Amino acid sequence: MASSDQNGNKPLCLITGASAGIGAAIAKEYALRGWDLALCARREAPMVALATELKQEYGTTSHIFEIDLFDPNATDNLISRMSAKGLHIDGLVNNAGYGHPGVYLESEWDDHAKFIQLMMTAPCELARKLAPAMVENGFGRIINVASLAGHMPGSKGHTLYAAVKSFLIKFSQSLNMELDGSGVHVSALCPGFTYTEFHDVNGTREAMNKLPAYMMMEADECAEMGVEACERNRAVFVPGGVNKTIATLGKVLPNSIAQSLMAKNSEKFRKID
Repeated sequence: MASSDQNGNKPLCLITGASAGIGAAIAKEYALRGWDLALCARREAPMVALATELKQEYGTTSHIFEIDLFDPNATDNLISRMSAKGLHIDGLVNNAGYGHPGVYLESEWDDHAKFIQLMMTAPCELARKLAPAMVENGFGRIINVASLAGHMPGSKGHTLYAAVKSFLIKFSQSLNMELDGSGVHVSALCPGFTYTEFHDVNGTREAMNKLPAYMMMEADECAEMGVEACERNRAVFVPGGVNKTIATLGKVLPNSIAQSLMAKNSEKFRKID
C-alpha cells in the first residue's frame, strides 16, 4: 500500500488512455494500492464512471482530463492544467494507444504521423517533463505500456505497431538504468493478447475470438502483475507464462525463421485490408 506524505496527501498517478482496457485496470490497481489518480483520455464519460466507482470502493480522488494526445501541444496543455490544480505527479503510466490497421502504403503520412505522436512522442515527452520532479523527491513510478509485439519480428499490417512497442521497450530499459538509485522505477509492461476493446477498435475482434483461451489474459490480471513488476523495478516485464515463452522464442529463433513464421501468420492477427 502507498503511504501518504507529511500533509496526508496520497501519491498521485497520471494514467493516459484511462477510459477503458488496460489503462482502466491499472487505475483500479493503483487505487487498490492507496494512490490517487489523474485520468487522461479523449472520452470523458467512461473516466467519470471509473472515478465514481473508485471513489466508492477505495476512497480514491480522481482528477479527470479530457484531452487528445494526437495534438502535438497536448502534453504541455495537460501539464499546465495539472499545475493549475496544484497536482504533483508521483507516477506516470503511458498507456494510450491503438493499432492502425492496413499496410503502410495504404495510409497517408498524416495518419502515420498521428500514430507516432500518440504512441511514441507523447510518452517520451511526458516522461521527460515529469521525471525530474520525481527524481528530486526521491520517489517515482513510470510504466510504459509496450507489447509482446515489441519482442517479435514486424508483421504485415499495423506496420508501425511493433516498431513503436520495441522502441518503448528499449527506451524503458535505458531510462531504468539512468535513474537507478534515484527512487524512480521505470518499467515496460509487455502484454500479449488481452481482453479489451482494443481489438474492436482496430477490427481484429473476430480473429481474437478464434484464439484458444490460454493465449488470452484478463486486463485486471495484466494490470496487477504490471504494477507489481514496476514496484520491483523490472525494466521489462512480460506477464503470463505463455507470453514469456513466445517472447523467448522471438529472441532465440533465427531471424529468418521468426520472420518467415510472422509472414505466414500476420493475417491471422492483423487487419490487412
